[in-house]
Amino acid sequence: MSARYGLLGEKLGHSFSPQIHRELGGYTYTLMEVRREDLPDFFARRDFDAINVTIPYKETVLPWMDTLSESARKIGSVNTVVRDQEGKLHGYNTDYYGFEQMVYRSGIGVHGRKCLVLGSGGASKTVCTVLKDLGASEIVIISRSGKDNYENISRHADARVIVNATPVGMFPHNGISPVDLDGFPHLEGVLDLIYNPARTALLLAAEARGIPCLNGLYMLAAQAKQASELFRDTVIDEKEIARITAVISEQTANIVLIGMPGCGKTTVGKLLSEHGGRPFLDTDSMIEDRAGCTCGDYLRANGEEAFRKLETEVLKDACKRTGCVISTGGGVVTRKENLGILRQNGVIFHLDRPLEVLSRSGDRPLSDTPEKLMELYKARAPMYAGMRDAVVLNEDAEKTAREIECLLRAHWEENR
Repeated sequence: MSARYGLLGEKLGHSFSPQIHRELGGYTYTLMEVRREDLPDFFARRDFDAINVTIPYKETVLPWMDTLSESARKIGSVNTVVRDQEGKLHGYNTDYYGFEQMVYRSGIGVHGRKCLVLGSGGASKTVCTVLKDLGASEIVIISRSGKDNYENISRHADARVIVNATPVGMFPHNGISPVDLDGFPHLEGVLDLIYNPARTALLLAAEARGIPCLNGLYMLAAQAKQASELFRDTVIDEKEIARITAVISEQTANIVLIGMPGCGKTTVGKLLSEHGGRPFLDTDSMIEDRAGCTCGDYLRANGEEAFRKLETEVLKDACKRTGCVISTGGGVVTRKENLGILRQNGVIFHLDRPLEVLSRSGDRPLSDTPEKLMELYKARAPMYAGMRDAVVLNEDAEKTAREIECLLRAHWEENR
């Protein structure tokens, strides 16, 4: 029988762990969704060779362990379990190594700094242990009902580093932040253990303020690397962490296309979908499905403001997904809140095309005359420039699609 590896948890639909372990060793790694009441039977059967454990079971599994590693005992949390030839279970905590590597990767200094840790669960215990070992001057745990909570968090406005160890803002509940960063004027760094979405509302707020920040994907890859070493009694080069983080980032990033009506977003988007095997989403088509009429008819009947509100709601659904090509309507840039929605999982490419060759086909009431089109272009050009990660001149759809693929690959290569 082949080795049986996997991830134990309650709800695992969002996990990137199978892709990471496939990169680490090419072995089969399955998601094992188990209800809390079924855990005794799961561990009685011990029908696995080695597993990772995620929330909410990192502390729950402790009674079934025959031995604990020093870090697992110290933290009181297990995220890796190895079954030996005699059937005994050995519990480890590779999250310690993962978070430690995340801190190093971020470049955020914690030595001598006051750190706020949001959350008091198993992940929080690991974070606090690492921060203490790295020399943080003060570590304050913020919980919903403890002495330091979200109601009195303002008394810790002098914090230099914030670490989110809660699931607040995690898929599918995107767009929610556990704290308002305006209350922390001395902040030097933000770390969020969440990796889906790639940019939580907390990280987007940090980016907007120019505060160094990092999501939890690097931690996930690092802890998986150490877990894989324990699974197979092997040694894996540390450089694999950065490589795998870049690979998974590229695979799961949305390619978002913005630009003027008629610039070729749909055509280029479909080519990108075909080339990369990515799902293609056209937000105008999604709006029409939801509204039950064409975008033009909806605009004429309800006005542009109502249309933009509906567009934002559609974007929220589309951009929660990962690894897609998303073609947006020309006016998506007119609402500031759309930027964070698009950027949470996306790399944004602006398709540019000379005004005189923009397609005039289709029902476009906002740009159905040369005069309207010119006014629209003048108004939106700076908005496209402010929202995009890169601009691509679209003179040939096939060449444009290939250029975007190269730019996306280079984007993640730079982050290795």
